[in-house]
Amino acid sequence: MMQWLKRILWILGGILVIVMVIFVAVIVFDSLFGHDSTEYTNVTFTDAAGQELHGYLALPEGEGPHPAVLLIHEWWGLNEGMLVLADALAAEGYVVLAADAYRGQVTDKFPRAIYLRLGTPEEQVFNDIDAALAYLLSRPEVDEGRVASMGFCFGGGHSLQLGMRQSENLALTILYYGAVVTEPDLLRPLTDNQPVLGIFGAEDASISTADVLEFEAALNSLNIPNEITIYEGVGHAFLNEENYDEPGAAGDAWQQTLDFLAANFRSEEP
Repeated sequence: MMQWLKRILWILGGILVIVMVIFVAVIVFDSLFGHDSTEYTNVTFTDAAGQELHGYLALPEGEGPHPAVLLIHEWWGLNEGMLVLADALAAEGYVVLAADAYRGQVTDKFPRAIYLRLGTPEEQVFNDIDAALAYLLSRPEVDEGRVASMGFCFGGGHSLQLGMRQSENLALTILYYGAVVTEPDLLRPLTDNQPVLGIFGAEDASISTADVLEFEAALNSLNIPNEITIYEGVGHAFLNEENYDEPGAAGDAWQQTLDFLAANFRSEEP
């Protein structure tokens, strides 16, 4: 019996080693031969320390000033999908800056996405997103009083963090299935006239419905205006560049976002 148990443990250990080797190999191969997100960017700016950063700027028609959106990507990095969504928002009348929070790194491989998500220092991400917001606010086409943050997954959590960190520079906070904050004291900066839109999926395995409802309750306890919607029948990352304008939960969520932006921004234009 013990001999069979040892064999099983050796087999399981061997399988684990093989999986780890494949995991590391995918990360190394993709980092060497994969894309660089600067292929998708069209503007360059610097942070306070002089670090060069990149982003994709989409402009609406007309001179402005226009309301603006800082768009924060998923854990894949700044990819073509974010450009499609940025262009779609610009077509609605918004100046959009899709920030690069990974400093050129981007992937479509799951192992490297995990590596980038966990391996990129959080303080560096905060710094780069703050610098992107500062650049967006400096643009002559932008109405500084009407700027929103908006992000998906990794970017959704950072959109909320940015709203809490720089409430004085943002008028709206939008997060799609990003990590929520349920402690009212941490959310208190959002009481500075900053409505929140939160989009989630009922079948999301990473962000529970209970946590979303607790987030909503915390916002309500502070009288922070909010629209928190949990879409039935969908899970995490249910909206992308291929379905945002199609019938179904993704199309409904996108339209809800446009309505939210319009109600808070576009109605104020002369």
